[in-house]
Amino acid sequence: MAIEIFRDAWGIPHLRAGSPAELARAQGRVTALDRAWQLEVERHRAQGTTAAFLGPEALPWDRFARRARLADTARRCFGTLEGRDPETAAWVRAYVDGVNEGLTAATAPEFARVGLAPGRWEPWTPLGVWLATHILFAGFPAKLWREQVAAHLGPDAVGLFATDGPGTSGSNGWLVSGARTTTGQALIAGDPHRFIEDPGVYQQIRLSCPEFDVIGLAVPGVPGIAHFGHTGTVAWAITNAMADYQDLYRERLRRTGAGIEALGPDGVWRRAARHTETIDVAGEEPVEVEVVETDRGPVIIGGPEGLDGGVPDPGEPPVAVALRYPPRVTGDLGFEALLPLLRARRVADVDRAVDRWAEPVNVVQAADSKGGLLHRVAGRVPVRAEANRVRLVPAWQPGHEWRGWHETPRADLTDGVAVMANQRGPAAPLGVEFAPPHRADRIRALLAERARWSAADMPAIHTDTHLGSAAPLLERVRALTDLTPRAARLRDRLLRWNRRMDATSTDAAAYAAVRSAVVRRLAAHPAFAALATPPAYPEVFLPWLALVPRIGFALEHLLAAEELYGVDRPAAVRAALEEVAAQTAQAAQTAEAAQAAEQPAATWGDTHRLAPWRALPPETPYAEPGLSGDHDCVLCTSAVPGLTDLAARGPAARYVWDLARREDSLWVVPLGACGVPGTPHHRDQLPLWLQGDLVPVVTDWAQLKKETDD
Repeated sequence: MAIEIFRDAWGIPHLRAGSPAELARAQGRVTALDRAWQLEVERHRAQGTTAAFLGPEALPWDRFARRARLADTARRCFGTLEGRDPETAAWVRAYVDGVNEGLTAATAPEFARVGLAPGRWEPWTPLGVWLATHILFAGFPAKLWREQVAAHLGPDAVGLFATDGPGTSGSNGWLVSGARTTTGQALIAGDPHRFIEDPGVYQQIRLSCPEFDVIGLAVPGVPGIAHFGHTGTVAWAITNAMADYQDLYRERLRRTGAGIEALGPDGVWRRAARHTETIDVAGEEPVEVEVVETDRGPVIIGGPEGLDGGVPDPGEPPVAVALRYPPRVTGDLGFEALLPLLRARRVADVDRAVDRWAEPVNVVQAADSKGGLLHRVAGRVPVRAEANRVRLVPAWQPGHEWRGWHETPRADLTDGVAVMANQRGPAAPLGVEFAPPHRADRIRALLAERARWSAADMPAIHTDTHLGSAAPLLERVRALTDLTPRAARLRDRLLRWNRRMDATSTDAAAYAAVRSAVVRRLAAHPAFAALATPPAYPEVFLPWLALVPRIGFALEHLLAAEELYGVDRPAAVRAALEEVAAQTAQAAQTAEAAQAAEQPAATWGDTHRLAPWRALPPETPYAEPGLSGDHDCVLCTSAVPGLTDLAARGPAARYVWDLARREDSLWVVPLGACGVPGTPHHRDQLPLWLQGDLVPVVTDWAQLKKETDD
């Protein structure tokens, strides 16, 4: 059977071939045709070679990728895959062959802009792409932040700042059983929240061969459909479980005539692996990087001389930091789950497939057309001391070794539904920091409003903008007295606000302005001065150590705490309210002129605008749209209070999987199916995404346009 490529009206590829291997080749080829620049950026990220064409700004990532040994780990994991599952290894090779074929026809204009020619993918490259995409996903740098908080404010302060990361996670997923739907069959819906990238991090695709016919959201550069898929008789979806499965060890290192040694928990100095690598940097001299690996793992911070650019405390030996992460330990990235997922027919098949999952650790929801339901955690979490999960631990002391793997928990449905939004749920025993419960509680409340749901009803939940975390600040505002008249008017306005972060809302804009002003005042307080300047850690970790975002995302806890290190919170809120009221009054002085020019009052969407990540800025900048939502809304479009209202994170896709009729399923991505700027399908889904509309899933081949035979 020839490889066939079809497209629907949105340019989404539907692929048909005679075998899984031929289909993988077709998937690789069409992905390279649609996403050549994205694929090459991801390949270079996995190798730590992006600075060679992106310049010095990319150097911090390249240093980290080299020191964390991402490419070497991917090679090791592919070797394990070849030995344990030759069929899947051959399937990955077929995908790589397709990518290499497609790259020869690459038309992306970015290559010419940076003087880069598409390179050649190796069989292990998809594993490297997966690892580079997810290595920071569990947020191990948060342990560096907790270490700072504990050192300067005491261990009890760690909980006050508990958040789910500097960029924060916001994925939603809900499973509605057939007892609660109009068809009597289950629905699965949700929206993974990640950095919005251009091209997008998820690729809508259909993969069909005699063994299976699956639609879903693929990760460009990785074969199959890992996270969100529908085979016709069973569907699955994931959210980030917020598990903790990566450890940071303080290492004592010393140079010897033969190399570098590390002090182990038995008091013995042992040889560490060591070599140097050279990173090419566009426009600058190459940079040498020393790569060191102890028995715990690769050293990602510092070395025998101490922290990068830092000076050890007087009388203390230099300390470096090593990262221990499961694929480096086991040589397994979980790719053995990918083909079984495509072949799944029932929930039991999905369950067996994700038993082989490694990372990231996810909560999986699945349902099938026979009424089967699944709600469980999948992934690999080591058993070790509690201290490992919270902060850095000393490599030279016993008791911090890994002692096997946790069993992954399972959960049941409640009132016919299961909801996951990164909150404490079935994965609670495996994690440390989770998202606040606001989004999960809101989804449950919305689902309880009617007895039966259809696929077409789900966008109303996707786009809900109620801000559950507003209460602590509004309660502080309510308690204020003796305000200036203009501040009193602003207080009353905020207390009348419906707590919806709609792009068109002027009240939401006023709330966000007061919130940011409060955050800045708290961050400037002397109580937190020691946290304002992070240690001399590599730049790639600094987002986790920035004080203003940390306070912004922990504001709810900080305002509600019984005491906060002597900080006068009523005074901070009062000053913030007066500041914003004064700004509003100043703006009102020109209201007459603005009204004459027919300019509306400032809304949340005026400043809360989409800010996609791009490896290269576009030659012609886009006028990015204003957004509804906020971090603790179901419509989770995360600004950084106190720093910026721009939203770099949001729903990287939306989906509704209907188990009654797959063709009634729906999906959408933020931009479009094609990654080539200026093409018809580069940004054609953006208006739908903004409005909360979704694209129908097409399953009838006769409704598709055939593009080519191979």
